[in-house]
Amino acid sequence: MNYLIKGGKIVDPSQGFERIADILVIDGIIESIDPDSVPDDVETIDASGKLVFPGLVDIHVHAREPGEEYKETIETASMAAAAGGFTTIVTMANTKPPIDTADRVRFVYERAENASVHVYPVGAVSKELSGEQLAEMADMAESGAVAFSDDGNPIANPELMRNALAYADQLELPILVHEVDPVLASGGQIHEGEAASISGLRGIPSQAETAMIFRDIELLKLSGGRLHIQHVTVEGSIELIRQAKLAGMAVTCEVTPHHLLLTDMDVVNSGFDSNFKVMPPLRSERDRQALLEALVDGTIDAIATDHAPHALHEKDNPFEMAPFGIVGLETALSLVWTNFVEKGIISPIRMVELMSTMPAKILELPAGSLAKGMVADITVFDPDARWVVKPENFYSRSRNTPFEGLELKGKVVLTMVAGEIVYKSQTV
Repeated sequence: MNYLIKGGKIVDPSQGFERIADILVIDGIIESIDPDSVPDDVETIDASGKLVFPGLVDIHVHAREPGEEYKETIETASMAAAAGGFTTIVTMANTKPPIDTADRVRFVYERAENASVHVYPVGAVSKELSGEQLAEMADMAESGAVAFSDDGNPIANPELMRNALAYADQLELPILVHEVDPVLASGGQIHEGEAASISGLRGIPSQAETAMIFRDIELLKLSGGRLHIQHVTVEGSIELIRQAKLAGMAVTCEVTPHHLLLTDMDVVNSGFDSNFKVMPPLRSERDRQALLEALVDGTIDAIATDHAPHALHEKDNPFEMAPFGIVGLETALSLVWTNFVEKGIISPIRMVELMSTMPAKILELPAGSLAKGMVADITVFDPDARWVVKPENFYSRSRNTPFEGLELKGKVVLTMVAGEIVYKSQTV
């Protein structure tokens, strides 16, 4: 089908505009904005009163396939993504077995052929995610890996990390890092702060994150390359990243909606609900405020969900026995709109920059823009719609969210991928 998306307010940071206009989509490609003429075979989508922006790009998704399909599959993750307004997702390598060979990178692409959205795999830095020997990085890059990461595990060995940065630099791909010192964090269940004192649970200090970030920025000076820091959580990390950027270093970072919204005291107030258990842990209110400031001043480059599905029987355990992680694809956009755009903390165009344009730029993906000639990956969003988070309605196979029952404002009403409507709510 060919489409005219008519009367919506286009928000596109890549072109620097935010105005009411029509978008013509022909054969899956953006033909023009405000076309002079429209072919007869075009179907019109009325987007009046809606926002229209480049499809969202999530560069941090755990799709769990291969190996843990009972939690999620590439197909169900893509359906959840489409419902949340994402048209591109990047899947992490810590599957079972991990994505540490060219064959396994190709496996992800094969499984993604029937996905609702574009799916790009990240290859592992080390074989078997063991942190001992570099994986087949060049072979994985040739097969389509868009970055390298041992996410789920820190890269504890500094020599391995140095070599990985240098090798990835030759391949012109970034290293994505899960920054936590494994010794400082060993056995930790919660942020080392007030909540840990109340609960008696072993804490994970802020320095477990900042020490690793400091180390890797120093290693970047030696090796060259590009370093992307995943799920930043603490004030000290933000300051290190800010200084590295001021020095002109190739460092980017992301933050999750849950770290922007929740703190360790929310864990206490929930009665230690395991749906509030994440890695890195929810931090202090002071840390949360530092993240918000960095969101505004540009230190933070992207918002990513760290979508980490777990089955009910895994999460329905005492806090200290439950796995880390929550799902996020279907709630992220509305959480950001409700809590940050509606309250004037960031503008709509900054939101789209953080959730579409910059994530695409960080990994050099063909996304994040509504410019003429781009593939028609488009999100239509109703800023006034109200809805309640009901996990039983999720497209994801898992339900582990701390936001159950929360009323949100703003909802995706249509998601288009390569000119095909892959999600449409009942309100359109």
